[in-house]
Amino acid sequence: MTTARELALQVLQSLETGKQQSDTLLHRSLHHSTLNRADRALSTGLVNGVLRYRLQLDFVIAQFYHHKLEKAAPIMKNILRLGVYQILFLNKVPDWAAVNECVKLARKYKGERMSKLVNGVLRKITPESVTLDEWLKEKKNEEQLAVKYSHPQWLVERWSAAYGNEKSEALLSYNNQFPSFGFRINRLKNSAGRFFSDPAMAAVMHEESGIDNIFLSKDFNAFEPAVIDGRLTVQNPTQALACLLLHPAPGSNVLDLCAAPGGKATFMAELMENRGQITAVDRYEQKLEKIESHAEALGITIIKTVMEDARSFMPEIHPDAILLDAPCTGTGVLGRRAELRWKLNPEMLQELLVLQAELLDHAAELLDENGILVYATCSIEPEENNLQIYSFLRRHPDFIADPVGEHLPEQFRQSNEGCGAILTLPGEHPGFDGGFCQRLRKAKG
Repeated sequence: MTTARELALQVLQSLETGKQQSDTLLHRSLHHSTLNRADRALSTGLVNGVLRYRLQLDFVIAQFYHHKLEKAAPIMKNILRLGVYQILFLNKVPDWAAVNECVKLARKYKGERMSKLVNGVLRKITPESVTLDEWLKEKKNEEQLAVKYSHPQWLVERWSAAYGNEKSEALLSYNNQFPSFGFRINRLKNSAGRFFSDPAMAAVMHEESGIDNIFLSKDFNAFEPAVIDGRLTVQNPTQALACLLLHPAPGSNVLDLCAAPGGKATFMAELMENRGQITAVDRYEQKLEKIESHAEALGITIIKTVMEDARSFMPEIHPDAILLDAPCTGTGVLGRRAELRWKLNPEMLQELLVLQAELLDHAAELLDENGILVYATCSIEPEENNLQIYSFLRRHPDFIADPVGEHLPEQFRQSNEGCGAILTLPGEHPGFDGGFCQRLRKAKG
């Protein structure tokens, strides 16, 4: 029978070569397992913990591993990471248990000799033998932060340059915390008052987000039935800001480019009181099917899905409003997608900048005169956000940055009213992911 630690190892191994996300792999693995609730929680915690602290774990292991760690087989590195994470971060797991279970995994997957190596390394590592500050004191500040908070050094250097050391350290720290879930109350079926008049819902720990009908909670399971029956949608409040910035009117014709997974399309439909039309465009049929099924659960009938490339899609009529939720590096959601920090690189950023510009230029052609275009990312990189918009406005003098409106929460109106842009950094507003959105208006011809 697969143990909690072995299941975690299998997920980590799948992430080494595959393109799927950790939460998808975890969900599938746990669905097919016979683990009890405590062991399922342990597997989940181990996967997320190792992914978050991978760089720090490797740095610690290297102090006790008498070979070149980078040359070790991926499965050996993951077994050692699992062991060290338990020793340093999980107080409820006895060190001897962590060591013994990892030795068993090494024996099963790599043989007796490698199990002895794992045993030798892990038995030397204790909270007392790990003196991280001492080992790092001669390193430059960005390298210290990279190891301490386990982020790629090139990202730390970028953020320090863009936001300063204090803000950078705050967002690095936030990315390693267990994130809250955002829930949006379906205003077509309910209101916050009616939803929380149910004693079962009111009794669950939750907090307001500052956006009407959106709240935050650490407890997903308690609200899952309401998600399934369409009373709630899982959506971080940062993602809702782009829809509020667009503020589509009931009866309008809206185009949602790069629409998957559909949270913004369904929120816009709710804002439009399920009147008008939203065309949701994406390249992948499976993702569009999920948008359709979710819209049905919410009671939404105005979303039409189209499987096409957003760079070439041509609607029958020019839309009144366009939401372009562009593919991006995702550096605003690294706390929610821990493995993403290890998959990003500067070359990927450059490729995405080209794609974003192409999408923006095509959206500009499609929009009707006096129409509104909102560009959104889940990135905190200036090149993908305000600098991308600056370049767009130079190429398209018929567009202007349009002021934000009264429909936004006060905290996002004060400093952004004139430029029509909103940037949230991870941890800056409690429970909000990092992200950017910009409101643009196309002038009349």
